[in-house]
Amino acid sequence: MKRYFYIVLTLGFLIFWSSCRKDFVFSPSTGSLQFSKDTVYLDTVFTNIGSSTYNLKVYNRSDSDILIPSVRLALGETSNYRLSVDGIAGKVFDNVEILAKDSLYIFIESTIDINNYPNPNGTYLYTDQIEFDSGSNQQKVELVTLVQDAIFIYPNRDNTTKVIETLTLNIGGEIVETELQGRELLPSELTFTNEKPYVIYGFAAVPVNETLTVEAGARVHFHDNSGIIVSNGASINVNGAFSTDQELLENEVIFEGDRLEPNFSEVPGQWGTIWLLDGSVNNTINYATIKNATVGILSDGNPDDVNNKLNITNSQIYNSSAFGILGRNTSIAGENVVINNAGQSSFAGTIGGKYNFTHSTIVNYWNNSFRQFPSVYLNNFIIDEDNVAILADLNEANFNNCIIYGNDNPEILLDEIEDASVVFNFKFTNCLIRFENTNNNFTGPNYDLNDTSKYEGNLFNQDPNFLDTELNKLIIGTESAAINQGNATFASQVSVDILNVNRTAAPDLGAYQHITFPEED
Repeated sequence: MKRYFYIVLTLGFLIFWSSCRKDFVFSPSTGSLQFSKDTVYLDTVFTNIGSSTYNLKVYNRSDSDILIPSVRLALGETSNYRLSVDGIAGKVFDNVEILAKDSLYIFIESTIDINNYPNPNGTYLYTDQIEFDSGSNQQKVELVTLVQDAIFIYPNRDNTTKVIETLTLNIGGEIVETELQGRELLPSELTFTNEKPYVIYGFAAVPVNETLTVEAGARVHFHDNSGIIVSNGASINVNGAFSTDQELLENEVIFEGDRLEPNFSEVPGQWGTIWLLDGSVNNTINYATIKNATVGILSDGNPDDVNNKLNITNSQIYNSSAFGILGRNTSIAGENVVINNAGQSSFAGTIGGKYNFTHSTIVNYWNNSFRQFPSVYLNNFIIDEDNVAILADLNEANFNNCIIYGNDNPEILLDEIEDASVVFNFKFTNCLIRFENTNNNFTGPNYDLNDTSKYEGNLFNQDPNFLDTELNKLIIGTESAAINQGNATFASQVSVDILNVNRTAAPDLGAYQHITFPEED
């Protein structure tokens, strides 16, 4: 009986409620809408490259349901902006409803061809407006995008088959067909200037026996899965120079992705790598910033090159999703090199080779995921497809007056397969190193810290006192254990730090002489 009464009561309430319900009645808008912002800045984009999606929130603060007669772009169908209002794409919308005390989202994108507009300085400020209603009730929100002109390098495409050109590479004298989308640079493209940015789609290959010269102040941007490949007998010479403005880096060469929005400025893995193939020679990089790649620099082969396959100086490599520098049986020399934030190792010298770093800061404060490898990783082998180890000589791996640190422990790993047929030579001299062996997990002669043929004058597990590792600001402060700990002989070989400060009188470890941080004043 009670159950029957409850059902009857419930049905009666529903019938009464439904009979009293009125349909929504929408009143015309009165020009009293409110917005999350009065101007939407879509940040800088390259010509003909789509922007990110931005949003605008429109509020109805009134107690009435309202109807906006029109929501439209002021330039109408000719506008280079695109809107989505309540999930519907377009540029002009009629009778847009907003319930009382409610809101709606408008999503905004743009793709703009700068060639349609005057651009004497290589940029154009493109603007439009979103208009709500008309007449005395009209309200507007400004839209602003800075469009950057650029030189585009991209593979050819067959318009009939839609097949995109792939690369045939000369690797150590052997011709290899690849599936990498890209093409060789033309003779007219072998000098990158600072007049306009370069945007590369696919891999741009430096042809056999040619040299790509990158002038001071050049900006090189890469699309997803893109990069530069330096072929057999070919070279890349990056000729950056010291910049007086360390925010603008006006004379430095910068390699990064092609998304210019601030949200992408520190995102790892946006592009591929600068790949020095086996057989490429005389590669030099000076005053460059390489950021947000998968592997900043990949260097293969030429381990016995007397002049080194790669000489890198006064350069920074940040936010690599795998490795900052990955050497594979190669020869690399670095001075005033700074590497941070790599998904695996900041520097890995693998399959033997020859490596020499002086006054460099090689650290890893990666916090995007778990990493398996330390800041510095050395080995003398590769495992082939038959699970057989192929060994090679690690002829030398010298780290002098360096800081090797990070947010893991240890930050060096010496992964040797011992065999009388190969050598495994390394030495750390006057370095500040994070290496704690509290559980005695690292044993054997390679980890004998008292062996002066391998370790000499080093400091372990003391605070480097970096300014801000998360923002890749790795200059050291007045509390750093690295102050005045450098070997004078090595300091005389690299007499100024990466900021052009003389270090010969009292050399600090790493790429920077210390400063007083602002909070220390």
